Formats: sequence, C-alpha cells, structure tokens
Amino acid sequence: MINKTIKGIDTFQDWFGYAVAMLIYPMTIIVLYEVFMRYIFNRPTSWGFELTTFLYGLHFTLGLGYTFLYNGHVKVDVLVSLLKKRKQRVISLIAHLIMSLPVFLLFSWATVKFAWTSIKGLEHSWSAWGPPIYHLKALMALGFILLFAQVVSSFLKDIQALRSKEE
Repeated sequence: MINKTIKGIDTFQDWFGYAVAMLIYPMTIIVLYEVFMRYIFNRPTSWGFELTTFLYGLHFTLGLGYTFLYNGHVKVDVLVSLLKKRKQRVISLIAHLIMSLPVFLLFSWATVKFAWTSIKGLEHSWSAWGPPIYHLKALMALGFILLFAQVVSSFLKDIQALRSKEE
C-alpha cells in the first residue's frame, strides 16, 4: 500500500512537472511578442506583461511538488550531510513531522480557502486588461496541494528506509 502511494505520487509529480515546464514556451513567445510590439512598433500591449506574470506564477507554483521530488529546494544540510544515512533519515522524518507536513497542510488549506473566495466572487484582475483570475488562484491551490502530497511521499520514503536494514 505504501509503495503504491509513493509510486503514484512520484509518477504523477514527474509527469505533471514536465507538463508544467512547457509553460515556458508560451511565456517566451508572449515576452518576445511584447518586446517586438513595444520596441519595433512603439505599441505595447495591455495584456502581455500581466499574462507573462500569470504564467510565471503558475510555472513556479505548479512546479513546487516536482522540485521537492528532486530535492531542488534550497536547504541547509551541512551538518546533517556529515551523519550516517540512517541518522539523516531520522532527522528528515522529525523535520517532516514537525515542520513540513503541518506547514504545507496549512498552506494547502489556506490557498484552497483563498481560491474558493475568489471563485465565489468571480474575481478579475484590477488592471486595464482585467482578465478573470479565480482559475489562476485555484491552480495556485493545486500547486500547494501537490507540494503537500510530495512531502507525504517523502515522509513515507523515510519511514520505509528506516524500516529496512539496508542503510
């Protein structure tokens, strides 16, 4: 059961991370278009900068779980890295229990609540362009839920590693 949960979360994060990485292409095209319109025709768009900001925010937020899967987040482990693997796992397990799981569960809950308020009000941007943004806030909540799921996967991996005699 634990192996299937870990594999399911990790496989989904890996696939989803690659899909989210593709947001870089429309973002690049929009930036190039905006630069071209601004500096060649002196006719900047009213939507280019804001849309790029939205896409970058999604790129960042939806990639949180993928980054956690591959240990891409910044962490200070100078002293921990000097310990044996088993002690590193114990420290990781304690850190997950005390910090990661509760904090990211609260972040997930808060962003879902934030998104729900936005959805109920059909929130739009305050800019001159004024696009709807409630769907973006819902996707932001999804990013934090996926990060929390990846923390759960990491926590389960630590438990499995400590149960095994390999380390």
